[in-house]
Amino acid sequence: MLETATRKPTACLALADGTVFYGIGFGVTGQTTAELCFNTAMTGYQEIMTDPSYAGQIVTFTFPHIGNTGVNPEDDETADPVAEGMVVKWDPTASSNWRAAEELTDWLSKRGRIGVGGVDTRRLTRAIRQQGAPHVALAHDPDGNFDIDALVKAARGFSGLEGLDLAKEVTCAQSYQWNEMRWAWPEGYKAQTNPKHKVVAIDYGAKRNILRCLASAGCDVTVLPASATANDILALNPDGVFLSNGPGDPAATGAYAVPMIQGVLDRSDLPVFGICLGHQMLALALGGKTVKMNHGHHGANHPVKDLETGKVEITSMNHGFAVDSQSLPDGVKETHTSLFDGSNCGIRMTDRPVFSVQYHPEASPGPQDSYYLFERFADAMDKRAAS
Repeated sequence: MLETATRKPTACLALADGTVFYGIGFGVTGQTTAELCFNTAMTGYQEIMTDPSYAGQIVTFTFPHIGNTGVNPEDDETADPVAEGMVVKWDPTASSNWRAAEELTDWLSKRGRIGVGGVDTRRLTRAIRQQGAPHVALAHDPDGNFDIDALVKAARGFSGLEGLDLAKEVTCAQSYQWNEMRWAWPEGYKAQTNPKHKVVAIDYGAKRNILRCLASAGCDVTVLPASATANDILALNPDGVFLSNGPGDPAATGAYAVPMIQGVLDRSDLPVFGICLGHQMLALALGGKTVKMNHGHHGANHPVKDLETGKVEITSMNHGFAVDSQSLPDGVKETHTSLFDGSNCGIRMTDRPVFSVQYHPEASPGPQDSYYLFERFADAMDKRAAS
């Protein structure tokens, strides 16, 4: 099917079931395979593309105006794009924003990522919802020469995300310090110069804005690689431990992350706070289980209910696996659920300041609905110090 009938297609998206979408390519030329998901956010395409949690995935944007505000270094969540590629309805237009430092198309080209415009993203999104996140091959060739059979074969050959430990691919190579706080007008990003709490953050694919929120909450943050052990963490004598977001199958990452978390919990009374993959790691360490979702949750408009207060938060989400709330053991309470499908979005231990959420409080979709979680973490460290 030719989605862009008036122009020769220069990009092709082939699904493992043989469905083919044609469009106009941008970014780097070449070919890649990945799992396909869709994101419903109206803003933040740069943050989405640089979110390490999208490793191994191509993102379909349901909002058509992608690229119109350009890109700039301040909005990167990590150094380079991590998502394998992007699919959009309309070709990116010239940027029109005072913060724009570069065009999206040029940015993708320099960083080795493929984009395709002119695709019927409504039809594609319906296919993802009905069939589950498909395996796909995305190709960009300026001459429009595509071997469709080979692309479909490549899509079928993609192993999928189940069983993959992708955290080891996106984690930091060595430890580092972080003191940059959240962006504020007119100063921009300022440094935390008077921290109250010493926090160790485990990097399973940490977004920069999470680290900024920790710094803004009064934390002196030391980031350690995903492979860090309980001994590595406790040797730093922290006041609290943070478990970051990240990509891949939580059960695979849990092979080494779960023993570390259990070691920290067994040998200390430290407050622990987890987000996204960190939430799933904590649940596994406490005896719960995780499951692969049909098409996951990806967007900035997801309502989540706090079961303890009755409050509803508008949240940002990006996950394809979820904690099975029915598997949670005694002593672990479900605290938040999705109002879209009832899936688990938060847990806590009933007798210790150990808690986590599936969504992204640092992404500010509310815009400040969920920032209290960072303050709760800081309060828990205050109470521990006082006692």
